[in-house]
Amino acid sequence: MIAADRTGATVAARWMTGACQANYPMALDEPSHRLFVGCRRPASLALFDTAAGKLLGTISAVGDTDDLFYDAARQRVYVIGGEGFIDIVQRSGDSLRRVARVPTRAGARTGLWVADENRLYLAVPARRGQAAEIRVFAPV
Repeated sequence: MIAADRTGATVAARWMTGACQANYPMALDEPSHRLFVGCRRPASLALFDTAAGKLLGTISAVGDTDDLFYDAARQRVYVIGGEGFIDIVQRSGDSLRRVARVPTRAGARTGLWVADENRLYLAVPARRGQAAEIRVFAPV
């Protein structure tokens, strides 16, 4: 993975991702210097220390992840995957633990977390005679 210097628009560092391959979505907890990365091979969520460029750990996650969001108020990561689930991962320091797996629909992998509304919006595509829809989730 490549870390960029936003000010200078240059490559600042290259980080080893370990077994985390085909990484795509990311969410940053800038005050804590932590980066959450969704990996497709194997299906997992990785946690990095952005100050040291170090992989801190991984946890199994929903397959075909396309979006993930960090909820700073609850210290949670919402991992959306086309496999048909949203994984809710609780962060405690540098430990990650899946606390829930919410069923959605296969192919539903695009979402938006709106922190001011405490809502997670999920785009569900039309499939097998079912209409497309937007589902709205609120954290409990």
